[in-house]
Amino acid sequence: MQQYSIIDVDTHVTESADLWTKRVPAKMKDAVPTVRKDKHGRYLWYIGKTPIARLGYSATAGVGSMLNPPNSYDDMHPGAWDAAERLKYMDKYNIWAMVMYPNVGGFGNQAFLKLKDPELMLTCVKVYNDWQTEWASADSRRLLPITSIPFWDVEASVSEIHRCAKLGHKGILFTGDPQSFGHPFLGDPHWDPLWEVACEYDLPISFHIGSGNMETGLTKEKSAVVGKMAAFAELSVEFFMRNGVQLSDLLLSGVLAKFPTIKFVSVESGIGWIPFMLEALDYQFEGNSVQSERPDLDMLPSEYFRRNVYSCYWFEQVAPKRLLDKVGIDNILFETDFPHPTSLFGSEINDRISEGLGDCAPEVKEKILWGNAAKLYRVEVPVGAHLAVGDA
Repeated sequence: MQQYSIIDVDTHVTESADLWTKRVPAKMKDAVPTVRKDKHGRYLWYIGKTPIARLGYSATAGVGSMLNPPNSYDDMHPGAWDAAERLKYMDKYNIWAMVMYPNVGGFGNQAFLKLKDPELMLTCVKVYNDWQTEWASADSRRLLPITSIPFWDVEASVSEIHRCAKLGHKGILFTGDPQSFGHPFLGDPHWDPLWEVACEYDLPISFHIGSGNMETGLTKEKSAVVGKMAAFAELSVEFFMRNGVQLSDLLLSGVLAKFPTIKFVSVESGIGWIPFMLEALDYQFEGNSVQSERPDLDMLPSEYFRRNVYSCYWFEQVAPKRLLDKVGIDNILFETDFPHPTSLFGSEINDRISEGLGDCAPEVKEKILWGNAAKLYRVEVPVGAHLAVGDA
């Protein structure tokens, strides 16, 4: 039996061109996302007549870059869109399981707001979740779906979580910035039904980077001044920092005090900034006597983080060598972000792990690369399939 040493908690699946057109009612087919070729021969995702993204931007790993993305599915690494090929890729690099996130609907499902029709928006979310479930059925022990939700409708979100939990989904995708879409802040009781159902099924809630309002992101104006790739690099780091703002909001929201068993994951955001954020929050919390007006917050922000929050690392080298104890060994997960432009690909996976975690004790490496994720996502592993990282 092959043995494995990694559980990868953030990857993406390039959606099939007919994902929505094949599954929605006939009256909706012209409005849902679909792939078409533009006048330059490039394949793009469209919503109606509006182009929203190049097809290949979500799958450059091993075959291209943001400047030169693959133009078609045949040009991509086959594991980007084919489940059987994804499993082969995982076997090659000793990855037992991968947690899966979307592209077209947005990293917080916010792109569907552009559809404006509530029935259409909900249908697109449910269709995506069904497609993801089907894709994962190639090996449901190893391909782990995360439920996309229509966060603009709490009742519908709760219903969808109930439905998908019964289908074997392993978490919930939510925006960490609901107020940017005109919805209440995280600490508002408006969201309590969502937190309750997450606790009921013991499903972690993901704040994936880029889950907030992205309308002011990679603009033509900025790209013209600094260059497209410089603007993209800056935007990528801005997304990491936005997750820091969202976690700060969460840690002082009261949600973690009110729902002590709930779990949140900051996805694709790194870990190096976390010690500063926690130190700064604790300093401000105590220095400004926050508890005098918020007696419900009976722990420091850093203590809530340790109990309730996880974060993911992939490319970093400084934090794994120097800051693991400041972040918390039990709060760190490992990802590759395959097959995105900034992902770790192929042999780079083990190279980065070896360089960053090479001096760690075997039990520390095992927790970060395997144990924390296995527990959080309740991963099913056949007896004898797991090779302890320290023994590899």
